[in-house]
Amino acid sequence: MSAEKGLPWIIKYRPKSLKEYVNQETAVAIITSWIKDWEKRAPTKKAVLLYGPPGVGKTSLIEALANDYGYEIVETNASDYRRRDDIYRKVYNSAIQGTLTGRKKLILLDEVDGLSSTGDKGGIEAIVQLITQTKNPIILTANNAFHPDLKPIRDLAVMIELKNLNQKHVLTVLKIICEREGVECEDAGLKVIYEKNRGDLRACINDLQSIAEVYGKVNEELATELTYYRDRELNPFDTLRNIFTSKYVWQSRNAISHSEVDTDTLIEWLSENIPVQLTDPEDAYLAFQALSRADVYRGIIKKTGNYDFLAYITEMIGPAISFSRKKTKFKWLKYNYPSKLKMLSETKRSRELLNSSLQKLSKRLSQSTSKSKKDLLPYLRSIYRLSPPHFVQICRSYGITVEEAAVIVGDKQVEKAFAEMAAERQEKSAEKAEISRTQAKRAKGRTSKKRGGQTQLF
Repeated sequence: MSAEKGLPWIIKYRPKSLKEYVNQETAVAIITSWIKDWEKRAPTKKAVLLYGPPGVGKTSLIEALANDYGYEIVETNASDYRRRDDIYRKVYNSAIQGTLTGRKKLILLDEVDGLSSTGDKGGIEAIVQLITQTKNPIILTANNAFHPDLKPIRDLAVMIELKNLNQKHVLTVLKIICEREGVECEDAGLKVIYEKNRGDLRACINDLQSIAEVYGKVNEELATELTYYRDRELNPFDTLRNIFTSKYVWQSRNAISHSEVDTDTLIEWLSENIPVQLTDPEDAYLAFQALSRADVYRGIIKKTGNYDFLAYITEMIGPAISFSRKKTKFKWLKYNYPSKLKMLSETKRSRELLNSSLQKLSKRLSQSTSKSKKDLLPYLRSIYRLSPPHFVQICRSYGITVEEAAVIVGDKQVEKAFAEMAAERQEKSAEKAEISRTQAKRAKGRTSKKRGGQTQLF
């Protein structure tokens, strides 16, 4: 256990094997049968959709399965890659190829129900295509698997439900952890933790650790105090104040877990406001050192897809920053909105327009948006500099609007080129109409003369 000291308990006590994974016998039996089919040949349904409420043990089941059958997990959070090209690029090679180590691969697409909330069906179409083409087993997870948008995935996957754990099972797990950690616990305190977390075992273990590490025991009074602070959702300003004023580890952890902003956004808020709150240079140095470590872990997650490192990020941006304040006296200050987020907010419309124009180009040319961005945009900008009318003609042929064109070339004067082209087209149209009218009059005159020269027989 000494080698594991300092690990979050949710990782330390995660089941290493299916034999340790209890109270979900039906789910274990189905997923075991499915993976055994893969050992022989690709089954009819190449994917499993594992669903159930948060904290019920979806990731733990997958890791235990991989350990027992010798699979290397290639993990991607599907809701982070919502466009078709992004998902396909991130996962496709893993789905159809082997590993450099020769180990078998298990593709994990986490939180696929996050795709349905965006209304972007491109991501779902990409997953369907991956399932049909994969040469490696795919497991998808979701809290809610029955959104209408997910029907194409449900049709191709084995559906496995993980149900909420009952009180008896959760309390048994918590007692085992307390015994191994040498923590004195009372049933009344454990029941408060269970009830407040509604059967979410992961949240229960996190709360247990938060109390035990500070007090060395768990009783009803301490559990009630913890959950009182934990039940409030915090805006970014309150989150920062709670982090900077926390005296205990559990307080700063709760500030993060109940913040209404995500971890990445919170890091931006801290980066902007550590110098505001921590005026002592040494305090600020320690806080930025912790923030830097959090950023390293964030990079590891993006590179490897291993979301276990989120627990370490929480420790760095929570307790580590809280305990950086050694000399600075806390003052009630006005925090600054992150300049990076402000810039992103201001440029959001431009980014949307650029993405829209890239999608139009990519659709017509049957290539990815990233390829269009890399290969076409430099040429379009050069064409605009050399011949604005020619650039406008190209934009019109691809259905690119004036606003989109202005973002592509970074010049609002492009509106003038569009206006001149429109005026020229209108002028040409008017000339054509005038010519048509003149020709029609002449034709009518010739017809009248012909009729006038004819001999009347009757």
